[in-house]
Amino acid sequence: MAHAYTPGLRVTDHARVLRERRLPLKGEVLAPIGAEVAPDSIVARTELPGNVQTVNLAQKLATDPAKVVETLVKPLGSSVRKGDIIATAKSMFGFMKSHAEAPADGTLESVSGVTGQLILREPPIPVEVTAYVRGRVVEVLTGEGVIIEAFGAFLQGIFGVGGETFGPIAVAVRGPEQELLAEYLTAAHRGKVVVGGSFVTYDTLQKARGIGVAAVVVGGFNDQDLKRLLGKDLGVAITGGEDIGFTLILTEGFGRIQMAERTWSLLTSHQGEIASVSGATQIRAGVMRPEILIPHAAANTGGIGESLEGGLDLGSVLRVIREPYFGRIGKVTSLPAELRMLDTEAHVRVLEVEFVDSGERVIVPRANVERIAD
Repeated sequence: MAHAYTPGLRVTDHARVLRERRLPLKGEVLAPIGAEVAPDSIVARTELPGNVQTVNLAQKLATDPAKVVETLVKPLGSSVRKGDIIATAKSMFGFMKSHAEAPADGTLESVSGVTGQLILREPPIPVEVTAYVRGRVVEVLTGEGVIIEAFGAFLQGIFGVGGETFGPIAVAVRGPEQELLAEYLTAAHRGKVVVGGSFVTYDTLQKARGIGVAAVVVGGFNDQDLKRLLGKDLGVAITGGEDIGFTLILTEGFGRIQMAERTWSLLTSHQGEIASVSGATQIRAGVMRPEILIPHAAANTGGIGESLEGGLDLGSVLRVIREPYFGRIGKVTSLPAELRMLDTEAHVRVLEVEFVDSGERVIVPRANVERIAD
């Protein structure tokens, strides 16, 4: 029987997940090995150097650059507040006096006798890294962060936007085939991870943002509305850093697509429980999927659940993860053994898929699909 290997999304109620929480530069780790942490627990912190402000003292004071050091009111290293006088000079035979003020709060860092420029460093920017998930610290990365172990239900979506967040799961529709309408959202959904069904519109997402929901999880979304939501074209970069006020995860793809029964059942079975959600997605090299992690009430008691990674056989259900059929779902109808040449003139292994929404059959590279729950 024809058979092929393809990566797939993980949808399981029993998974062991490790998450590295690392600072952007060296700092202080606050959580020791064995510490039990919550999603909002601060596990490490540091300070980024403040922004630099330059002041052209030679120009402001109409003096020789070589003499600007003599004009300083306070020595280098001193702290100043915005508007403080930092340098003075006399001109017109001492009859006139000019001065320069600090453009911001900060520290007088250096001054150049060549250019006449003063550098003022603004206060450092504090950076804190949270645990993101409820779990236990199993490793400390000295001066950098920690690795957290969590056990629970774990689901991956096909596409997401928005950063890390968390909140109780709230199912807002009756079934996986139902659209998430704006009228279903109320003030009670503030801070919740709202689970919809097959589709959500841009207008509904605008209401979700106004309410203050933490995340929206649905089967599909209109790809034409994605630019409206983001305010720009997405491009090919990794998603997850968008500031849209909430996180959006699509479990199936673009279009009106019923949420997979396995995904729906797993989410609804954990209604009311705290879920950690990340919309970070990368389709190309170094694949990264948006995720939902729901730690079990009795953490550390679960096992390692099955991944949907595995083989493709005739009849296997899959999703296409690249254009021109991105997000469409179908079944394998043929697994040719021979290589086929693409438009790019590359020779690759392919398969034939029949799309469930139209019955259309097409040939796609095996690298362009992922297996999903049957």
